[in-house]
Amino acid sequence: MRGAGMWNAREKGRCLPMDSDVTQRPKRDSEISILKLRCQRRSCSRLCTIAIMLVCGIGMGATHASDNVLLILADDLGWADLGCYGNPWFETPHLDRLASQGVRFTQAYSAAPICSASRASLLTGKSTARLGFEFVTKDRAGYQPVVAPLRAPPFTLDLPLREITVAECLRDAGYETAFFGKWHLNRHHERYLGWSPTHGPAKQGFQVAEEDFGCHPYSYYSDHAKRGWVEIPDGEFPVDSMTRRAIGFLKKPHAGPFFLMVSHFYVHTPVHTRVKWLYDRCLAKIPEDHPRREALANYGAMVATLDHHVGELLAALDSSGHAGSTLVVFTSDNGGHPEYAGNAPLRGSKWNLYEGGIRVPLLARWPGKTPPGETSAAMVSGTDLFPTFAEVGKASPPGDLDGQSVVPVFVDPETSLQPKPVVWHFPYYHPEKRFAKVPRAIGIDDGYTSQTRPHSVMRSGSWKLMHFYEDGRDELYHLPTDLSEQTERSQSDPAMAKQLRTDLDRVLKLRGARMPVPHPDWQSPSQ
Repeated sequence: MRGAGMWNAREKGRCLPMDSDVTQRPKRDSEISILKLRCQRRSCSRLCTIAIMLVCGIGMGATHASDNVLLILADDLGWADLGCYGNPWFETPHLDRLASQGVRFTQAYSAAPICSASRASLLTGKSTARLGFEFVTKDRAGYQPVVAPLRAPPFTLDLPLREITVAECLRDAGYETAFFGKWHLNRHHERYLGWSPTHGPAKQGFQVAEEDFGCHPYSYYSDHAKRGWVEIPDGEFPVDSMTRRAIGFLKKPHAGPFFLMVSHFYVHTPVHTRVKWLYDRCLAKIPEDHPRREALANYGAMVATLDHHVGELLAALDSSGHAGSTLVVFTSDNGGHPEYAGNAPLRGSKWNLYEGGIRVPLLARWPGKTPPGETSAAMVSGTDLFPTFAEVGKASPPGDLDGQSVVPVFVDPETSLQPKPVVWHFPYYHPEKRFAKVPRAIGIDDGYTSQTRPHSVMRSGSWKLMHFYEDGRDELYHLPTDLSEQTERSQSDPAMAKQLRTDLDRVLKLRGARMPVPHPDWQSPSQ
């Protein structure tokens, strides 16, 4: 139950205080009229303030004390894919430099092991369980085409407009908001990943929103893609139109602070670099006896390309004069792909909730605030970015977020955040179309896609509990001594397993998590 002083969305994109009794019942027309009038008055007041400042020759940027925020999101980049995280083969000089200028997090997590769900949680600050958004978007409603003991919940096709995003919250605090790149938060419109005119970024708080190709521009889905090598001289990279558009945004005049989200398509499949010199350079570093040498070289070339385009963006931030007043955050939407990324020493990959599927790189640079070259072991989740950016922007976020601000850790990497268990909920099967044909076991850097079955996870302190819904089993791991999740301890530490399972069930119930149910068409092999 919400108390007085909490926040509720009474109108899309507005973060206004509401009394607890109002949030418990539908609003009458008279109430809505009053609230709209308040909104109009606030808008008029803001316009008058701007007009006075312009007449007096006072720049907006000079009066707004909040810093800019630049969020760079990679697609399917694994925790161990960057040089600053110990990768010996992939060249990432620009991201390594960013790490040396700020804080590198070793225990950062995405909010989900899969694209759409992770992005929805990042933008709303809410867990996938609370959102009811646990999988990827589709082009139509329905259920998974998997006949198994359980049936997953129906697909969620769009991020609901009633949800307040971080872009809306910062926009209402005076920020200019912009989005470039991969959205993947609405049903596919006209083509794979196509933006919806009703649920795209422009409807979720971004005042500037420019689509690239509607899909991964180098992929087989794109009309712009050409397979095979392209003639690019050694040391040069292909042009990325999305990065160019984002740079154009940085270079234009800004009346106040901005929130810029650059959502890369790299390094999502298909993993096929078009630049031969990059492939050859990476191949030369990988041992000749490595079983996935060619696949890793292709992937490493794409990681290097991502790094190059991030470097272009950061250089533009420097030349625009905004670098000194901009918080830059870089992270990934989930863990690396099992057939390409080298997630070792982590077990698992994207699509499951072992560490390889959810532990991700996270870098933060905030000049004058983050100490350079520091490392933090604070446990941070994708849901923490919304409240973090809200604090940076002096904005008031909704009161029902699952994340917490990590600004104190940005300033002092040794600071301990308030203990707060993190919960993941994945009530789906994967891969959908070939589930029965892939191995069941999930290992470490095994190079193939494995079966993911419905499960939920709680991470509390040093401990991690995994609960699987088909057979009801629990797995317990002590991560400080078992990062690779090889020693299952539910039998040796039954009290801890029982406590975490109780806590997990309680949190999922409180958040209204959608659960898998018995599949009506399933017949046990024994029948």
